[in-house]
Amino acid sequence: MTRRLRVAVLAGGRSSEHEISLASARSVLAALDPERYETLSVAIGRDGRWELEAGGEELPSGDSTNLPMPADERTPAVLGAVDVVLPILHGPFGEDGTVQGLLELLGVPYVGAGVAASALAMDKDLFKKVMRDSGIPVAAHHAIRLGDEIENPFGYPVFVKPARLGSSVGISKVRDASELRPAVELAFRHDEKVLVEEFVQGMEVEVGVLGNRVPPPVASLPGRIDTLGHDWYDFESKYDEGGMDLVIPPNLPEATIELLQRRAVDSFVASECEGLARVDFFVRDGDGEVVLNELNTMPGFTATSVWAKLFEASGIGYAAALDRLIELALERHERRSRLEF
Repeated sequence: MTRRLRVAVLAGGRSSEHEISLASARSVLAALDPERYETLSVAIGRDGRWELEAGGEELPSGDSTNLPMPADERTPAVLGAVDVVLPILHGPFGEDGTVQGLLELLGVPYVGAGVAASALAMDKDLFKKVMRDSGIPVAAHHAIRLGDEIENPFGYPVFVKPARLGSSVGISKVRDASELRPAVELAFRHDEKVLVEEFVQGMEVEVGVLGNRVPPPVASLPGRIDTLGHDWYDFESKYDEGGMDLVIPPNLPEATIELLQRRAVDSFVASECEGLARVDFFVRDGDGEVVLNELNTMPGFTATSVWAKLFEASGIGYAAALDRLIELALERHERRSRLEF
């Protein structure tokens, strides 16, 4: 009988996306085939405490310890002994390269982007600069750092957002000059770098990506985001019941759909991503230009999340996608183990 793979699922985390991460992880644990996988859940509290539980879907419970260097040495020992880790973490302290760095130090295979790609995609300012240098159109932006003057070079409306956060937390749609400073102050509550971003009038479309560098990654069918009763794709429209509708594929010319898929893969490769990502675009009204908005290296990951729905519509179901992600993590680890440092 083939030995089951030992899989650790990390969930929770210190960011404002803690509960979203727990929901994603519960869905993953429920979908992993118990005949193929022996699971361990690791819940990270908002206070940074780690709780371990062997098997099951309940998060959190069990023994607690602290990071970055746990007083109880079981945590790194347990993680180092598993076959693969699924860091189902969203936002800072999980999706930004910090946990990925820990897993690299432990020498354990893990699903998703590596340290550099995770950090790059989390920082929307740096990510946009890399995309522009790679010839991929992105919305114009202006970065405001601590001590800088508050400026908006684009006119109104604009979006103001923390540079390194997700799920639309701390983001404001600013319609006139009187709203600019309060929006920047709100964003500064979440990050020390804030973006003022031009408003792109157009259809919001998202594309999933799956794969490593070799063979080339594949893109899902695109999906159009319809915000139902919301002015823009804010936190409530993302997570409230009935807050949005996903139309797969969107009513777009075939050439535009192919361009969306190609630019999704191009941005994935240019940012050194591996495993998975969800790439968000605008298809601009008027000229139909495909403008990249952002790339998420660990998007919402329940069976009903956008990434899973996109690939289900593309012929890859949720459980099969999880199997493939684990295979990709093991393949990358094996490939990189042959490098000489």
